[in-house]
Amino acid sequence: MMKIILLGISIFLLIWVFKIEPSMLTVKEYRVKDKELAGLKIVYAADFHVGKKDTTRLARIVDLINAQNADMILLGGDFVKGHKEKSTLPIEIIAHELSHIKSDYPVYTVLGNHDMWVGGDKIQQVLDKNGIKVLRNSNAQVTFKGKKIYIAGIEDLTTGFPDQSKAFNGVKHPTILLSHQPDIFPKAWGDANIILAGHTHGGQVVFPVIGAILVPSAYGQKFLSGYIEENDKKMIITKGLGTSILPVRFNCKPEINVVIFE
Repeated sequence: MMKIILLGISIFLLIWVFKIEPSMLTVKEYRVKDKELAGLKIVYAADFHVGKKDTTRLARIVDLINAQNADMILLGGDFVKGHKEKSTLPIEIIAHELSHIKSDYPVYTVLGNHDMWVGGDKIQQVLDKNGIKVLRNSNAQVTFKGKKIYIAGIEDLTTGFPDQSKAFNGVKHPTILLSHQPDIFPKAWGDANIILAGHTHGGQVVFPVIGAILVPSAYGQKFLSGYIEENDKKMIITKGLGTSILPVRFNCKPEINVVIFE
């Protein structure tokens, strides 16, 4: 009898980590005190990793983003899955679906390491054509309720050449910095009001007490997910939406982030 119970539990856990939890979509909200950005509500999403059969999931993600009625939408890269075009849904289809995101402002993004592996220049071109503005060591300016806000973005730490001097060229406060990887945080300039990052997927598989087993950060579990504030610098790391290396999630549900500045 015990063997049957253990077998049942094992089967349930396998179904959970491979099918159920990776398919979930949740919303994690942060309220951040910042007088310069007070009143602004943004949605931040990253690490889509859209596979060849993920068109329905991508549409659900877009619907969830739109349902938040945010002022601005910012993205953190890794739209594609794997290392080659044959392993991912074509970027043309991904970008077309993302063009259905509703926002009063352009949707700004950086590219992730997987985007660069599959073909960063092509992905940037297709995203730009569909209204998703890619920031590669550059910035953009928007006007929110009469106030100028800057969005800066740097290239990926491992597959690009992040250059903060270029990204912050001409920038004034307040500024939101997009960085695919959170490891930029210790070396990030103080010009940004907040840094938005991803890449880690929150560890994907997170055990109680032990913590995450997939830790793609040089700083270990310190920069896995959540809100971080040190030395007058702030950062939010999303757990992301997709999976990498292993197609599993446990105790680490896919999420988009809503950030409300107060």
